[in-house]
Amino acid sequence: MVWGAMSSSGVGPLCYIKCKVSAFVYQEIVEHIMLSFADKLYGNTDTIFQQDLAPAHNAKSTNTWFINHSITVLDLPANFPYLKPIENLWGIVKRKMRDTRPNNADALKAAIQASWASITTQQCLRLITTTPSH
Repeated sequence: MVWGAMSSSGVGPLCYIKCKVSAFVYQEIVEHIMLSFADKLYGNTDTIFQQDLAPAHNAKSTNTWFINHSITVLDLPANFPYLKPIENLWGIVKRKMRDTRPNNADALKAAIQASWASITTQQCLRLITTTPSH
């Protein structure tokens, strides 16, 4: 599984996950990857975090973790992928990889990384600004 973050300033680092994503694993990813990405881009500026309603994201311990870390999470209805710019971004990544034929896990990771790295700030900004309000 691959986890990635985006903002109006571009894409963040990717995280490759080899285990089931429990609430604890998800919180570790957010703490060690997403927070440093957001801090690098925005410093102490207030930001709003958006996620889907996967069980690890919506767990009571995850909600408590966000509260304890003073992170505002955008409340979204379930099953509305068009309200989630990251879903459209993953679609772009998949289209860019359409003609690649990796023959092992390392080649697949390299192809994903290259496709992810080719995403421009303008693409991210457009995905975010064209997302309808709910």
